[in-house]
Amino acid sequence: MNIRIGQGFDVHAFGPGDHVMLGGVRIAHDRGLIAHSDGDVVIHALCDALLGALALGDIGRHFPPGDARWKDADSRVLLREVAAMLDARGHRLGNADVTVICEHPRVAPHVAAMAAGLAADIGCDPGALSIKATTSEMLGFTGRGEGIAALAVALIVANA
Repeated sequence: MNIRIGQGFDVHAFGPGDHVMLGGVRIAHDRGLIAHSDGDVVIHALCDALLGALALGDIGRHFPPGDARWKDADSRVLLREVAAMLDARGHRLGNADVTVICEHPRVAPHVAAMAAGLAADIGCDPGALSIKATTSEMLGFTGRGEGIAALAVALIVANA
């Protein structure tokens, strides 16, 4: 069996706004995220993990922040592009594990909706995606409420 593993990380600072996008889900919050696209750290970390598993670099290489096409882009569009790269190279997602690091907003109530939407974009079973959250116990930039981060690991397998 041909398997490959990739990891991803993304972070964005909080700024003005009334919501954050996490895993393709709009979550009400007293601040937004400062980003060129919609700032969805879950999807960005997942894209980086998938691209890493394919040895194709990172999300910035394929969707550069200086490119006007990606200004305010829905990150689910980016994920679908990465999923197409995966398929074109004869691979599919085995499973992925994503951890969101923040004090607020609460992520747990939204993980099922995130997994369902991301699975639809990737073309996999929602059970192949684990999305969870943790705090940093009030330490560091996430603990001070300055931003939000996400880590992802993905296992891809060659199509049979």
